[in-house]
Amino acid sequence: MKPEFSLSEYLKDHKKLVDDALAGYFAEDEQEIRLISEAVRYSLLSGGKRIRPILCMAAAEAVGKKAEDVLAAACALEMIHTYSLIHDDLPAMDNDDYRRGRLTSHKAFGEDIAILAGDALLTEAFRILADREQMPKIPLQRLLVASREIAEAAGYRGMVGGQALDVRPQDKKGTLEVLYSLHRRKTGALLRASLRTGAILGGATKKALLNLSEYGERIGLAFQITDDILDVEGDPKLLGKETGSDERRGRTTFPGLLGLQASRERARDLIAEAVSFLTVFGGRATPLKAIARYIVDRRS
Repeated sequence: MKPEFSLSEYLKDHKKLVDDALAGYFAEDEQEIRLISEAVRYSLLSGGKRIRPILCMAAAEAVGKKAEDVLAAACALEMIHTYSLIHDDLPAMDNDDYRRGRLTSHKAFGEDIAILAGDALLTEAFRILADREQMPKIPLQRLLVASREIAEAAGYRGMVGGQALDVRPQDKKGTLEVLYSLHRRKTGALLRASLRTGAILGGATKKALLNLSEYGERIGLAFQITDDILDVEGDPKLLGKETGSDERRGRTTFPGLLGLQASRERARDLIAEAVSFLTVFGGRATPLKAIARYIVDRRS
């Protein structure tokens, strides 16, 4: 009899894969660059759920590849995510003191080194993607397409553009349409690209890639809505940072526009829609279905 699927075990096992692989990067011992290496590792190895790399691996599994085959790309995605957190926390951005329960990078190392640590993570991510030896089982053409996918999601059309809209909103009216646009870029783009990257590297058909893209679009928005809700009623100890920051900064949020209950309902509707796009993958999509539900049930 096939054992019942356990999301907690799946997340634990795949997170360990990522954590172990990440620990092998930025391990330089040369005195001249030890400080920047320490700063990078401080943020990169500080914990975190590793949702983006796990989504990348789960998508690859859904189209018939092994998680290990795309592990390097998964690590690259986590590096890009970590770089974005370091820069988001800077005084010029969100000016946060804590991240994942410890001092933010600029508080621990200073603004100059924090900026450089973020730069190092971003550039190392693309070095990994361009290194043929990192993913020897993946055809070069797929590596090229996946690299472009990630670059577009991380750049001004995606995450960077969303952050720019967040710090310098061009529309002060705070409509739901503007909020959707912001978070599709800031949060959703890299989540969606994580899935698309795993699928592309795994040799997905056009239909499979489209379905995973639709799934990613919806869980990206649901993820941000849940983040907004947690900023209102989450436990700071579980979150590893203070709550209520959105209200203090005067940000437009989903609970602010819709209310908490309607926001919860919208997130759950998005998850139901997302899961409906996974039917074509059969049992291979079991982890993705469970991750989708986890996104709205999480407490941190």
